[in-house]
Amino acid sequence: MDIESLKKEIIFYGQEIKRSGLVFGTWGNISARLEDKILITPSGIPYEKLTPEDIVICDMNCNIIEGNHRPSTELPVHSEIYKYRSDVKAIIHTHSIYASAIAVTRKNIPAIIEDMAMIIGGEVPCAKYAFPGTSELAENILEVLESKNAVLLANHGAISLGRNLKEAFNVCQILEKSAKIYILATQIGMPKPLAIEEVEKMRDIYLNIYSKNEMIK
Repeated sequence: MDIESLKKEIIFYGQEIKRSGLVFGTWGNISARLEDKILITPSGIPYEKLTPEDIVICDMNCNIIEGNHRPSTELPVHSEIYKYRSDVKAIIHTHSIYASAIAVTRKNIPAIIEDMAMIIGGEVPCAKYAFPGTSELAENILEVLESKNAVLLANHGAISLGRNLKEAFNVCQILEKSAKIYILATQIGMPKPLAIEEVEKMRDIYLNIYSKNEMIK
């Protein structure tokens, strides 16, 4: 995908996370990696008003290559994740209600449903609290990320990863669904997580069969 097409896709999913209630106002941010460049949403501009020219292009060390706006304050977090995980090509940071509700308790979400196991890769860990946009927050995320596609951010929100923006958006949706189910289930009893071997089996099916059929880029 070329840069101009990727800019338009970032804007599309920015509007989708707003429409889906995963963010409010100008909160949250989206980025995509194209080779050694990071394309990221600017700080403080409403998603519905974004144009391709507003998307900021940076190098992997957070230096601005192209753009007239300040990149999202979470750029250092995105950059460190891209350096840590070569398979990740898109990152979406959200403040969705149910995921944030669990994040403020600083608890993990166990692998309780199959689609969570498949697309996220199992339990969603909660990273320790650090001030937004700091290298400390990035370090705390990497400390628990491993091969998972989602991490809760204590007292903040969540971050979702994917091999492209479509997959990262799907992770956002599955994460919020899983968080809601977990909260509701705790009102009835203690949710029973899937066995590790079942999680690994479903993740393998997703990566090697299901997502290929979906033509993941």
